[in-house]
Amino acid sequence: MPKTPASAARLIALDIKLAHSIFALPFAILAAAIALSPYQPWLRTTLQFVLIIACMVTARTWAMLANRLLDRDIDAANPRTARRAFAKGDLSARTGWMYAFGSAALFIVCAGGFVRFGNWWPLILSVPVLAFIAFYSLTKRFTMLCHLVLGTALALSPLAAALAVDPASVGLSADGVRWVGGGNVALAWLAVMVACWVAGFDVIYALQDQDFDREKGLRSIPAAFGWQGAAWVSRALHVVAFAALIMAARAETRFGAIFALAVGVVGVLLVVEHVILAKRGKQGLDMAFFTLNGVVSVVVGVLGVADVIW
Repeated sequence: MPKTPASAARLIALDIKLAHSIFALPFAILAAAIALSPYQPWLRTTLQFVLIIACMVTARTWAMLANRLLDRDIDAANPRTARRAFAKGDLSARTGWMYAFGSAALFIVCAGGFVRFGNWWPLILSVPVLAFIAFYSLTKRFTMLCHLVLGTALALSPLAAALAVDPASVGLSADGVRWVGGGNVALAWLAVMVACWVAGFDVIYALQDQDFDREKGLRSIPAAFGWQGAAWVSRALHVVAFAALIMAARAETRFGAIFALAVGVVGVLLVVEHVILAKRGKQGLDMAFFTLNGVVSVVVGVLGVADVIW
């Protein structure tokens, strides 16, 4: 067991792979840039983006710790995950929940920071969001649609970031707690893209545990349909994700040639991902899951923000 809070924090950071924040963070930054007024003071913009990043990191830390803690017995029985910190016993559940609820509290504080700009929505929705993103960890116990739940949880990030910058961008009133309709359609398409893209690569990730899930009665698309069936489901989800990205490009008038390049690159990367999976099987999972999907998020986020700003 770690003897100091700092050593426990380092072990937690390694276990939940903080670097994997790269999957959702660029989409949140892009959505915030879309919602941003070009006329507001730079200091306000800077503070908003700092708060958004802090919210993203603390929310993901909460969700990942909840996942590791709720699944620690399942992880301990799975040879692939048995060395995770909570499954192995390197960290106690008490320590884990302390850091998890600490991260949740920090998220609520950061969400409350937007009240300074007259925006109560992030604070009002902070607890429901925390509950939903932790709920994913339980879904594999009763539905194979757990992959879509995870996708939806990550798809909240661009919508939440846009709402934090300008509630009207997602159809909410800026001066009170009410629905006014309208909003930026591109943000909705971007959220659909993230939901289907994440669900698609989570199906790929779950291929590693196909036999284990069947043995333990856990629900997943690979456990239900086998390797080939799950691969086709993942391909279908990524086709929908790519179509949604095209629709986002068409809906946002500020997107031009730079974002069109991003769309093209994403299309190529998704095809390459599935070619690697088909040809290399489990040996190609690391590249198909981690490397290529990390590049997808960075390409969309960086080129999208560049197009909006320029």
